[in-house]
Amino acid sequence: MSENTLNAALRRLGYSGDEMTAHGFRASFSTLANESGLWNPDAIERALAHVEKNEVRRAYARGEHWEERVRLANWWAGYLEDVAAG
Repeated sequence: MSENTLNAALRRLGYSGDEMTAHGFRASFSTLANESGLWNPDAIERALAHVEKNEVRRAYARGEHWEERVRLANWWAGYLEDVAAG
């Protein structure tokens, strides 16, 4: 699914491009996860599917931080549930 698909869905929900974008969700996740101090920054980058710049390291880092990324995803889901609950 492309970012444009998500942005189109947000527009249909009534949000303008100035109010909300799909990339904004990613930026919010990155900011909050990094500021929490709970997670390895490399695990956060992998969760966002950011690619390692070093080609050799990238070739061997496909599953890097997997268990931490699973815990991170669960933490994020709990955070969103708390926000939704008010």
